[in-house]
Amino acid sequence: MDTVALKSGLGFFKRLLKNHEGENRQQIDLKAAPEARMLVVDDSPTICAILGRILDQDGYAVSVAGDGESAIEMARREQPALIFLDIVLPGMNGFSVLRALRHDPQTAHIPIVMISGNPQATEQFYVQRFGADDFVSKPFGRAEICRSIDRLVSRGRLPARVAAEPVLPPLQQPAFLTQQALRDKVA
Repeated sequence: MDTVALKSGLGFFKRLLKNHEGENRQQIDLKAAPEARMLVVDDSPTICAILGRILDQDGYAVSVAGDGESAIEMARREQPALIFLDIVLPGMNGFSVLRALRHDPQTAHIPIVMISGNPQATEQFYVQRFGADDFVSKPFGRAEICRSIDRLVSRGRLPARVAAEPVLPPLQQPAFLTQQALRDKVA
């Protein structure tokens, strides 16, 4: 492994851990519905594990597919709320998977975020725009994933997470009011 690849890999993990430790957490507000199912499609077990962990930590259920054919089957069967789809996959590439999902009435409505670390694939995505909802470049961290989800929620492509009503303690009356009420009852 060359030193450039090693350094970029280490940088990826540093950014992931830095964001996970809470430095940017106050600024990030994941707004997609809790327990929404997300499908991660990537042939790299490392990317699947990292992206799966980011999503899982924020309350999302995560399914993983390692190739395009499996991704299409899982999308039809599970109807995920969102798909993170790598462009460079074995066999059927991410653009072909995207096209197939967009042409299938069962999956055409599902938002899709394309992910890639390949510069040519990134350029190709921006030139051809096959209908993906967003794009995240590898290496990515928690902040990039959260921003992508927030963009989809703000565009109405993902249902928003409903804020829980705050639970307030019952109001306590001052002691003099309670004693006065007791005197009134006795009198």
